[in-house]
Amino acid sequence: MEVRTRFAPSPTGYMHLGNLRTALYTYLYARRTGGKFILRIEDTDQEREVPGAVDIIYKSMQTAGLSHDEGPDVGGPCGPYVQSQRKDTYMPYAKQLIESGHAYYCFCTKERLDEAREAAEKRGETFKYDKHCLRLSKEEIQAKLDAGVPYVIRQNIPTEGKAGFDDVIYGHVEVDCDTLDDNVLIKADGLPTYNFANVIDDHLMGITHVMRGNEYLSSAPKYNLLYEALGWTPPTYVHLTPVMVDAPVLDEGGSPVLDEAGNPVTAKRKMSKRKGDPSFEDLLAQGYLTEAVINYLVLLGWSPRGEREFYTLSELEEVFDLEGLSKSPSVFDIQKMNWFNAEYIRKLSPQRYLELAMPWMAQALDPESFDFKRLAELLQGRTEVFNQLPAMIKFLAEQPEFSTDLYVNKKQKSTLESAKTALEAALPLLEGIGDWTEAELHDRVMEAIPGLGMKNGQFLWPLRIAISGQMSTPGGAFEIAYLLGREETLRRVRASLAKL
Repeated sequence: MEVRTRFAPSPTGYMHLGNLRTALYTYLYARRTGGKFILRIEDTDQEREVPGAVDIIYKSMQTAGLSHDEGPDVGGPCGPYVQSQRKDTYMPYAKQLIESGHAYYCFCTKERLDEAREAAEKRGETFKYDKHCLRLSKEEIQAKLDAGVPYVIRQNIPTEGKAGFDDVIYGHVEVDCDTLDDNVLIKADGLPTYNFANVIDDHLMGITHVMRGNEYLSSAPKYNLLYEALGWTPPTYVHLTPVMVDAPVLDEGGSPVLDEAGNPVTAKRKMSKRKGDPSFEDLLAQGYLTEAVINYLVLLGWSPRGEREFYTLSELEEVFDLEGLSKSPSVFDIQKMNWFNAEYIRKLSPQRYLELAMPWMAQALDPESFDFKRLAELLQGRTEVFNQLPAMIKFLAEQPEFSTDLYVNKKQKSTLESAKTALEAALPLLEGIGDWTEAELHDRVMEAIPGLGMKNGQFLWPLRIAISGQMSTPGGAFEIAYLLGREETLRRVRASLAKL
C-alpha cells in the first residue's frame, strides 16, 4: 500500500511554527516511505479567511523545501484540492448518512440554541445539543424543507456505547458516546464543517496517515463513527503533541507577575502568534536561516536514533520515523534556536555569509565607507542571528558615549593611569603610520610596545576602548582601527585622551 499523507492548513494567517512542524513531519514520513505528500487548503471557515494567506502557505512551504506531489497549484488525480471548490462533493454523503440514520436535519434557530446553551451554563453543565430535531417526523422535515426553512445537518451520535480509535502516539483512545455532541456536518450556507470535510476528503484522496495536532484528539472518535457509518476504513492517526513556550504570567492589568525574589513568574503555554510568538516568516525576517529553523523544529517532538543533532532536509528524509515521536509536549527555546542558527551561520562559506549579512550591515553602515568584506570575516564567528548585526557594528558609524571605567581591566592589568599612558604613546605612533593596513598597524604597534615598558594587554585594551567605546567588539584594536580609517581613528584617540 502506498503511503499518502496530507498537510491541510486553513488560510487564516501566517504559518505558525506548530503548523510548519506538522507539515514537516507529514512531508518527511511520505518521503521516507516513498509515498505521496498532498497539500489541501481547508477554507470552509470563510469568515476567518485572511486575504493572501494561501500565497503565504505556498511561499512558506517552498522556502522550507517541502515540495508537495499533489495540490491546488500542481494538480493531481484527486482534485480539486481546495475545499470551497469541492462544495458539491459533501452533500451526497451527508444525505447518505441521513438515509442510514447516522445524521439528521436540524432546523433550530440561533435563539433556541443560545437559550439552551445559557440554560446548560446555569445548571453548571457543558452544552450538548438535545437532539430536538431528531424527533421530527418525515412529514415535518419535508414541510420545512419545502418552505425553505434554514437548516444544518448534524451527526447522530449514539447515546450508548463507546467510540474510539487507535493512535500511533497515544495508543487506543476511547470515550463514552453519551459525552459526545451531535456536531454539525453541513452548515446553513451549504459548506461542510471541518469535522465532516476532512473525513470525506481524506477518504476520497486516499490518505493513509493523518498527522495533526492533539487538539483534535477529542474529535477523532466522532470521525471514526463517520468512517464506520460510511463503511470506510479510517486512516492511521498520529496526533502530535504541541509546541510550548515558557511565557511570563500576567496579572489582570497585563503586567508580569513576580515571585518573592522579584523574578518574573513563567508558565508553559502553547505557542500562539496572537500572543506574540514568532511565526516561520517572523524568524526568517529576523535573520534566522531556513535550514537552522527546520533542523531545530524537527527535534521539537521527534528524537533521532543516537546523539546526532544536525541534519539537512534530505538527510531527514532518510531517517525520519514515527517511533521517534514524543508523547510529551516540546518547549521552543529561543536560546537553543539561536545556538542552532549560529552553528549553521559558521558553516556558511565566507561569500555566502557576506551576501546574507550585507543588508543587515547596511542598516548601520554606509557600504561605500567601510570594508564590508573584512567586517563580515570578523563577524561570522560571532553572529547568532543576522538581526543582531546592526547593533554590533553601529559603533563604527558613531562612537557611543562611554564611561572611563571601561579602561579598568584586571585581566589586562589596565588602570586609568596606565590607560592614559598607553593612549599618550599610541597617538604619535598612529600618526606616524602612513600605510593604514591591519598588517602595518599590527607590526608597528607590536614593535613599539616592549620599549614602552608595558604588557600587550595594557596597551591594546585602552586603545580598543578609546576607538570603540565598548568592551565587546568584532575584532581587536588593529581590526577596528583599520575599519575606521586613519582620520577617524586618530580623532577618536584624541577625544578619548582628552577625557582622561
